[in-house]
Amino acid sequence: MYKIIAIDMDGTLLNTEKVVTDKTKAALKKAGEKGVKIVLASGRPIEGLKRYLEELDLMKEDEYVLSYNGCLVQETKTEKIICEFGLKGKDLHYFYDISCNLGVNIHAFSPKRGLITPKTSRYTEVEATINKIDINICDFASIKEDEDIIKIMLIDEPEILQKAEDAIPKELYDKYNIVKSTPYFLEIISKDAGKGVGLKALADHLNVKQEEVIAVGDAGNDLDMIEYAGLGVAMANASDDVKKIADYITADHNEDGVAKVIEKFILV
Repeated sequence: MYKIIAIDMDGTLLNTEKVVTDKTKAALKKAGEKGVKIVLASGRPIEGLKRYLEELDLMKEDEYVLSYNGCLVQETKTEKIICEFGLKGKDLHYFYDISCNLGVNIHAFSPKRGLITPKTSRYTEVEATINKIDINICDFASIKEDEDIIKIMLIDEPEILQKAEDAIPKELYDKYNIVKSTPYFLEIISKDAGKGVGLKALADHLNVKQEEVIAVGDAGNDLDMIEYAGLGVAMANASDDVKKIADYITADHNEDGVAKVIEKFILV
């Protein structure tokens, strides 16, 4: 029997209207009633997940969330941290230099300062709007080398960002976990972090075996949790690399793909 289902948000749980359909809500409710932990696993900060956690009745005792691509694993109600993985100011300085050299925009998340950027851009505004958070203009030179940073993002028009991604030195992939969550977001997190690492930490915390875990996603930042899970599921709209490693491919995010996974593997 499966005991945890970890679900990506954008392109997976949410349809193109950024809505969880009634059918999917009903399936999630039934899974929860069977004792299955419903865990949202997203690149978003927890502020950008709260309204969905509330909508799905997950803002209560003994419920959990993976935010910032698994950099933070927390209890939803208390925000008590189960585990965390982060970067430092020196990493931000390094990628700021890279962003300047490659001609792309950059922003980052800080535990103290929130969403920070040296100058706002279209996609920083997208990030702020989606997550209902403020943009804090910040001179990155003012950030100390040992200051905690949750994650860094290179952001720009898809074609510009793709060229920048292609130009990033390959050795950096050995030092950092670099994943593309959307065509306009390239995310840099700790090499120790990721949705898969966060999901394993949560499963261990709850004494749940790997084979009792389902993970559902669509993009590059979902790869490691889909690989980790006993049942790794790709959406029909997932990228080819996600589909390649998945154990099962469900319907797309506009056809209640998550609900269909729950009906097939949990509500049986």
